[in-house]
Amino acid sequence: MVRRSRRSVLAALAAGVAAATAAATVLLGVPSASAATLLGDDFEDGDATGWSRSGGSWSVVTDGSRAYRQSGTSADARAVAGAGAGWGDQAVQAQVRPIAFNGSGRHVAVLARAQTTSTYYFLGLSSAGTVVLGKRTGGTPITLATATVATSDWYTLRLEAFGTTLRGFVNNVQVATVTDTSIGSGRAGLAGYYASASFDDVLVTDIGGPTDPPTSPTLPPPGTCDTSGTPTGFATVNAWGQNGTTGGAGGPTVEVDTAGELITAIGQSGPLNICVRGMVTVPAGMHNVASDKTIVGVGAASGITGGGFNIGLAADDSITSPPANAVHNVIVRNLVFRGATDDSINVQMFSHHIWIDHNDLADGYDGLVDIKRGSSYVTVSWNHVHDHTKTMLLGHDDDNDAQDVGRLKVSYHHNWFDRTPQRNPRVRFGEPVHVFNNYYVYNTDVGVACQANAGCLVEGNYFERVEEPVSNSYAGPGGRCVARNNVFVDESGTPDCSGSVQEPSTYYSYTLDDPNTVKASVTAGSGTGKI
Repeated sequence: MVRRSRRSVLAALAAGVAAATAAATVLLGVPSASAATLLGDDFEDGDATGWSRSGGSWSVVTDGSRAYRQSGTSADARAVAGAGAGWGDQAVQAQVRPIAFNGSGRHVAVLARAQTTSTYYFLGLSSAGTVVLGKRTGGTPITLATATVATSDWYTLRLEAFGTTLRGFVNNVQVATVTDTSIGSGRAGLAGYYASASFDDVLVTDIGGPTDPPTSPTLPPPGTCDTSGTPTGFATVNAWGQNGTTGGAGGPTVEVDTAGELITAIGQSGPLNICVRGMVTVPAGMHNVASDKTIVGVGAASGITGGGFNIGLAADDSITSPPANAVHNVIVRNLVFRGATDDSINVQMFSHHIWIDHNDLADGYDGLVDIKRGSSYVTVSWNHVHDHTKTMLLGHDDDNDAQDVGRLKVSYHHNWFDRTPQRNPRVRFGEPVHVFNNYYVYNTDVGVACQANAGCLVEGNYFERVEEPVSNSYAGPGGRCVARNNVFVDESGTPDCSGSVQEPSTYYSYTLDDPNTVKASVTAGSGTGKI
């Protein structure tokens, strides 16, 4: 059954909890007064009351959970919902599982501004394996934009219509945008254009950006926002006018759960502790983090998707020494990163005293953690990286010696490089680069690659099924590396190393774990929910 708003339900639940519990405080994610959930249906009540159908064969079925199924492929089938004439500005989102297409030029779709069964905008998954943003104004579908899409079982489709701008998202990543003035308002809908599909978790709001699917009211993710902690390694060093890495210490603490709140908080000046609650979908691209920030996820399932963090000034080849306004003193901990459209985390332009710790990073576009352009005094620790190829880059170009020589001092420790083929990390120019007590498993290209006269100390790591665990001749100009006290098991190769490297102990003290214990300790302790 269609639910037109969850605000009153959530408010009632909050009141009930408050009345029943005098000794505890419970926070609920109630929509703000400036944003409304216009319509929602997860079909768990077993019916489709409120949906008007035209063509096809529609019914509520069990498809994992209950879903709305259009099972025919011989009709132009649509179902629409919404009060009266509908709305102008709207974002229509649904989970969609295509089942079958009756020929070419077919699609399954979500609809926005549906005025009649043949007048609407649509975002559809096509029989050609693409996503199509289009419209109908009384005749056959008209394609406005197309994009490729990765194969999946269920897809999250979201079609935004705000003013004359249409934006299409697949799995929280924007794939198409156009402007069109044909249709100004209407209801929301679903369609199977000579195709069958299951639809679930339909949600319509009056704000752009990602939204949560409609569910029964639930409490927010469990956990606390721990902004304490001290790094090990280069982030502790007194250098460049900064003694250690303290992030937002001394500043206030704020909690954020929307893209707008998060982007505003990370970019403001002054010390600030930022607690991120839940997965926040941010606009595509990189979002700037200012100095003196601690950004921490609440519990084990909070983070960002759709974009990444940029810690640094804009790239400028003409600057060859640390500027006074370089971004510094930033901590990023206990966050999940997914679906970045560029890097998940980028550190650049002489940024210093950065601690990246206990995060879960996967399924990005470019690097998961890239550090470049003279950045130094960075610790990357206890992260779980997986389901990605270009993992971590230190130094972005063989010709960037003017910015990088004598800098790029980074410690990588207790990270789980989990079947990540390359850049674990790939290093240029930095010295010393200290890679210790990490767990490597089935890195099919190379583990640590040290080149362009970089100096890498690789010690106390556990390599499992890694044919080329350490190399200073991987690609481009050679580097220098020392590999000592590592464990190599299950057909792992041997290090390809030569030359001498500065000892990190001249910069900081550290205790090396027995490498035979590293696999167990890192798999148990890395990633989110472990601080």
